[in-house]
Amino acid sequence: MGARLSLAVGALLLALGVPAPTGASAQARDRLVIGMHLEPPHLDPTAGAAAAIDEVTYANLFESLTRIDARGEVIPGLAESWQVSPDGLTYTFKLRANVRYHDGTGFDAADVKFALDRARGPDSVNAQKAYFAAIASVETPDPLTVIVGLSRPDGQFLFNMGSNDAAIVAPESAATNKQKPIGTGPFKFDRWVSGDRVVLARNPDFRDPTVPKLREVVFRFISDPAAQLNAMRSGDVDAFPNIGATETLPVLEADKNFVVTVGTTEGETVLALNNARKPFDDVRVRRALAFAVNRQDVIDGAMFGYGTPIGSHFAPHRAGYVDLTGMYPHDPAKARALLAEAGYPNGIDAVIKLPPPIYARRGGEIIAAQLAEVGVRLRIEPMEWAPWLEQVFKGRDFDMTIISHVEPLDIDIYNRPDYYFGYHGDRFAAVMDKLSRAIEPDARAALYGDAQRIIAEDSVNVFLFQLPKAGVHRAGLTGLWENSPVPANDVTAVSWK
Repeated sequence: MGARLSLAVGALLLALGVPAPTGASAQARDRLVIGMHLEPPHLDPTAGAAAAIDEVTYANLFESLTRIDARGEVIPGLAESWQVSPDGLTYTFKLRANVRYHDGTGFDAADVKFALDRARGPDSVNAQKAYFAAIASVETPDPLTVIVGLSRPDGQFLFNMGSNDAAIVAPESAATNKQKPIGTGPFKFDRWVSGDRVVLARNPDFRDPTVPKLREVVFRFISDPAAQLNAMRSGDVDAFPNIGATETLPVLEADKNFVVTVGTTEGETVLALNNARKPFDDVRVRRALAFAVNRQDVIDGAMFGYGTPIGSHFAPHRAGYVDLTGMYPHDPAKARALLAEAGYPNGIDAVIKLPPPIYARRGGEIIAAQLAEVGVRLRIEPMEWAPWLEQVFKGRDFDMTIISHVEPLDIDIYNRPDYYFGYHGDRFAAVMDKLSRAIEPDARAALYGDAQRIIAEDSVNVFLFQLPKAGVHRAGLTGLWENSPVPANDVTAVSWK
């Protein structure tokens, strides 16, 4: 496959007339241009589910009480230290002194209370409101101390408080963060050229004068695979931390001007089904779809072999992972029999709505062909990101879709009553209740295993593959993450050699 792929991409380069790398961008040693496939709908991480928001803002513009580092470890953020009570119900955070927002507003405990109360309040639009569900109280005994009381132990609390959804925002600017984000991070928002780029500039007033190394970071939005390759080779872009055109990786890897890395993400890529809509409310139909889909063919065709097969909604590199890929082997005859048993001997007609990511658009074509073999006739409807979020994710107006869920350890979404899958399972809810109270790692891992088995047995979705972090950057650039423990393009430690 590798030789064939290299020849195919080489032919593509010749057809495109792509020039040799100029190195022009690399000469600007305090400037970085990062390529992204999707443009964020806005820049407020506390008010949106799009991973593209985090890929621009996490750690760069906004900070949270804790922070997740490149290894996935919890480290200090705006809180320089914390203590946890023996019963796991009280967290006392000591905040950093001399922190200011980008507009000059001072940061203190009152901002933390405002941000946490806002995230958990009745009017919250936070995409991860469940992260804050266990919070019973937030007290501020002095300007640099915050005491958070929980109603129950939460083994993920410190990790969740390091997410971008838990970013600490100020009451003075929270309402306008979507278009003019103001945080406490080492970069400040400079400008947004809609459809093209977001530009961040070094924050000269950041508390650590050695951070960041870069003067300016530009996030360029390039969705076309050929254009992504062209931008890298021409020197217009210095890095694509999550390149969509995985077929170009062998050619880029063979070029000494580039460094290619393939790491892990938290992105479970699924053929999501509307369990609340007929005929997908019938588990036999959902199981039929699982038997009809050949996930390895999807990985090979949509991702050029990059990606790890999954049989449930859990990352293979995580403790507690159970390999359930054998539960639904590719078996078209079994799929047809289940459809007939469910009352659909002549198959079904449905619509698959596909968002912009390359894996979704390419994967949708492959899956439509596979399902056609068992009598499931799909009409493909490509959608841009904003309409997909509005119609599918928020409005739950869909039959099927393909999407990668990139939040870490997010199997709890199957227990959210208003989530777009439309799924509810009593057994699953009981496991989630136990998990929400479990602290000990082995106990949590066992419960995660139970949860994976239940949603696989219920075939809530067709589980496809774990999205890889396929990245490429110009030689001489250091500090980019190889893996994505959270959605992020953290450039706070990036520099040129």
